[in-house]
Amino acid sequence: MNNCRRCDCDVPLEFDIAMAFQPIVDLHTCTLFAYEALVRGVNGEGAGQVLSKVTEKNRYSFDQTCRTTAIRIASELGCNTRLSINFLPNAVYEPEACLRETLKAAQKYGFPYQSIIFEVTEHEKVDVAKILDIFRTYQKQGFMTAIDDFGEGYSGLNLLAMFQPDIIKLDMLLIRGIDKDPAKQAIFSGMALITERLGIKLLAEGVETEGEFTYLREKGVRYMQGYYICKPLFMTLADEKQVFGELDRHYDH
Repeated sequence: MNNCRRCDCDVPLEFDIAMAFQPIVDLHTCTLFAYEALVRGVNGEGAGQVLSKVTEKNRYSFDQTCRTTAIRIASELGCNTRLSINFLPNAVYEPEACLRETLKAAQKYGFPYQSIIFEVTEHEKVDVAKILDIFRTYQKQGFMTAIDDFGEGYSGLNLLAMFQPDIIKLDMLLIRGIDKDPAKQAIFSGMALITERLGIKLLAEGVETEGEFTYLREKGVRYMQGYYICKPLFMTLADEKQVFGELDRHYDH
């Protein structure tokens, strides 16, 4: 694997970070499909406060530190399912070289790299060709890939036409109030058909109400994530009994 000499990813981050973990559920098997690692301050400060410290100078080391910290903490907490990690595409200078610390961390902490999902958000404007290069490299190395907040950002269907990730996470603004909004329901139906034909897992994120949960469940959505199911837990992993116990009164196993 090539070494990258054009970024500062090996420079220690000048501030400490921690992680919260939010479960992603598989409603067909009533199991936890994955945990999404969400950056936090060491005292539980929100992601916004942490991200406000990210600059052009430290973004490479921040991205690498988030990856390795998520893997370390998940491993220490006994994570035995998939781990979803967000990455900043503009903090990936050379995809293969930027993976070396991730692979080293997975090996060091005994976490199977095949269980790692890399999520890219559409919030950050970036050259589609660069995202394609990153995704194809990650896929070739055996990692799972996901497009987060699909439909909110810059690439959308154009990116999907060129690369089919393992998972598409529908933007929470589409999910919000979907049980009462015919326009959102029509868009969702189209996306459900597209992902089914392309063999992509469709994940509804940001599920916050019983109405949203019930509508999506009745439409056959298998994978969900959101406050209605379980809030992110700081430095803790929710277990299946805890998560599905809360859903028992709404969901017939």
